[in-house]
Amino acid sequence: MTLPDIHQAEPIPAPARAEIERMLQSGDLFRYTAAADAPVALLEAEFAERMGSRYALAVSSCSAALFLSLMALDLPKDARVLIPGFTFAAVPSSVVHAGMRPILCEVGENYRIDLADFESKLTQADAVIVSHMRGHTSDMDAIMALCDAAGLPVIEDAAHSLGTLWNGRKIGTLGRVGCFSFQSYKMVNAGEGGILITDDADLVARAIIMSGAYEHNWKKHPVLQDAFAQHQNKLPLYNLRMNNLSAALIRPQLPELDRRVRDGRRNHDHLAEQLAAHPNIDVPAPLPGEVRAPDSIQFNLKGLNDGQIRAFGSAADQIGVKVQVFGQSTDNARAFWNWRFIPDLPELPRTRAMLMSACDVRLPVHLSLADCDQIAAALLQALNSVTEPAEA
Repeated sequence: MTLPDIHQAEPIPAPARAEIERMLQSGDLFRYTAAADAPVALLEAEFAERMGSRYALAVSSCSAALFLSLMALDLPKDARVLIPGFTFAAVPSSVVHAGMRPILCEVGENYRIDLADFESKLTQADAVIVSHMRGHTSDMDAIMALCDAAGLPVIEDAAHSLGTLWNGRKIGTLGRVGCFSFQSYKMVNAGEGGILITDDADLVARAIIMSGAYEHNWKKHPVLQDAFAQHQNKLPLYNLRMNNLSAALIRPQLPELDRRVRDGRRNHDHLAEQLAAHPNIDVPAPLPGEVRAPDSIQFNLKGLNDGQIRAFGSAADQIGVKVQVFGQSTDNARAFWNWRFIPDLPELPRTRAMLMSACDVRLPVHLSLADCDQIAAALLQALNSVTEPAEA
């Protein structure tokens, strides 16, 4: 059978192509050239309004947004930042890049933060980054209550969670700062890019200056001018700005977001129902109050040894569906033991056990239900090729 291409994104909307052609003719690509209404500035206003936040800052990547958020919190030198053991290497990298120290906590079989381990390590932390990894939301009510009681600021790494709701509230608006990605495999695709949102005027003023709003370019941002004035020439510039071409790619996709979220959830749930019927597959359910916006699917293999798990991945790949088993490779950037840039890297036995059998498959939102049926059939065929001989 001919399987759908799960690495292909939706076409960029025609208005983006027209706007890019206009900018190519003008050469006006720097966000601060125009006196007002530059594409990046318009994107920030539109994104903040969509999220219900006061301020947004568009930057070069979600990693840049995380880094600037940490720097803008004005934490002490060598501050300790608590992060989940299941996240992408860019998250601990942003902590290290900010001159801080990552502390890792355990993550359970459902990909969510282990609250007992999280709480036990809060006393060591100066700040917290919560990664909604692959769009899976941990118990944010419990996490925010614990962090508020401890007086710790929370940054949400919502790279995979644009459009996700937690008890009716938009993910990315629960902490002090929310950070999102526009990389090609996310819900909105600009190739690269990121954005942070916050209601804290002083924090965003610091982030704006450090992002590269030197001299008086910060005056082109809608923030209280007093918030900027006290920081001018007192903060280093990291030049992590977004350019107008990226913003032009993103803006026409924002009106498509609600439709993409609906289609992504439909496809995920349709495929999850078929996979979960297999005795060797567990698809963790969303937590109560969590309404996801998935563009991929994750599931755990049960009752298989490491050799069988690797054989399943190889069989699926040969059939035509790329399966990433997070822990079954020597260089996966989502396996914490590969983050060797962290001094005194801890062992997280519960997280390790989960990663050794956790599978990841991209599920672009433009797929049809028939496409999802083909993917399900291919995955089940690959799994049966591994399990049935053993059973016989």
